[in-house]
Amino acid sequence: MDVLEKERIQQAFKEKMDYDELMNCTRCGFCLPSCPTYIETGQDEVHSPRGRIAIMKGLVDGIIEPSEEVKASIDLCLGCRACETVCPSGVKFGQLLEQARDAIYQANKQSFIEKFMRNAFLKNVFPHHNRMIGLTGLLRFYQRSGAQTLARATGIMKLLPENMRVMERVLPEVPKRIEMKNRPHHLMPLTEKKTKKVAFFSGCLMDTMFMPTNDATTKLLQYAGCEIVIPETQSCCGALHGHSGEVDYAREMAKRNIEAFEQAEVDYIITNAGGCGAFLVEYGHLLKDDPEWHDRAEAFANKIKDITSVLVELDFHKRPLQLNKQIVTYQDSCHLKNGQQTFIEPRELLKSIAGVQYVEMKDADRCCGSAGIYNLVEAEMSMQILDYKMKQAKKTKAKTIVTANPGCLLQMKLGIEKEGLSEEMQAVHIVDFLLEAYEKANE
Repeated sequence: MDVLEKERIQQAFKEKMDYDELMNCTRCGFCLPSCPTYIETGQDEVHSPRGRIAIMKGLVDGIIEPSEEVKASIDLCLGCRACETVCPSGVKFGQLLEQARDAIYQANKQSFIEKFMRNAFLKNVFPHHNRMIGLTGLLRFYQRSGAQTLARATGIMKLLPENMRVMERVLPEVPKRIEMKNRPHHLMPLTEKKTKKVAFFSGCLMDTMFMPTNDATTKLLQYAGCEIVIPETQSCCGALHGHSGEVDYAREMAKRNIEAFEQAEVDYIITNAGGCGAFLVEYGHLLKDDPEWHDRAEAFANKIKDITSVLVELDFHKRPLQLNKQIVTYQDSCHLKNGQQTFIEPRELLKSIAGVQYVEMKDADRCCGSAGIYNLVEAEMSMQILDYKMKQAKKTKAKTIVTANPGCLLQMKLGIEKEGLSEEMQAVHIVDFLLEAYEKANE
């Protein structure tokens, strides 16, 4: 890291960090046992929330110089926000992390490959639904054309790192392009009495690669008596951008989403992906310095509700739900629990299913190591964290691991595949599981 780059980073930290929030940390250490990277690095303070805050403050104060070690500490953070739930001072570490990454990546001299990847995907694909359809369509072609079979048979896949090889095996089958393009925009309840009028945030990956789960979500809402509006002009939530230092792009997408949903006039805006939901509820903070948008962002954020929350509110767990006899456990989505404070409702729904024996997993709320693209860019730490998670999952003797976020779902599938448990264990999204239980009980 050259002198000019260090100066740029130092200045960026002074401009972007919320110093009052940094000062809220009392260094008590309550956060340490909750931090996966602190635990997995053998209690290295540099990789703890307290340590990272000290680094951020040191950079602002000019007593710590930017270095590769500093950048590595910030990069290794999962952003799971488990530290926030135990902090007696209420430090908003997730916001500080985003500010730090914004400072580093805006001031950092990026390589050609990094610039290309950021422009190609974060800026030119995720914000555009048609391009997302095109990209996932390529994956479908790979899956259905015989290319996947050929790649596996010829051993080409062995050129990839192990976790990427396993990930390739657990990716869902991508829907047809025409199915991804012909999406509904208004759905009526499947009950005589309408309970709520809601809008559905369909997302980017969720409405392409995980489209069947989106369909299951809207079907559950219809069964619960909801009229559903799905705005055509909605965009990616911006979470990947915000977490990767591309805050300006995240703000652009936030404004696009606020405009798209303002006209819906609904009781709630429903999400089914913990990562998206946690970022959507932060739109007020994201746009806090924009007088034209702040109040509108707060109004938008106040309507965000996870699918499990609205189902419990509408007493869906009191309806007939049934599945074949099995042990089930639940893996918390970090952002659903720590960002949206939703963790009781999924368990309440699972426990209400006849035939299901619910067994709580030890450390169910500890991050699984997915964290967006973390399992690709920090593969070693991600797999270390996943190994611990699978150890706890196996102890439950569960046939099914249920979760509420696409990244967590793929990570659990990856863990099952790595452990050679695919014949005896499965991972499913909670809405797919609930829809099966409802339709089986009411067939």
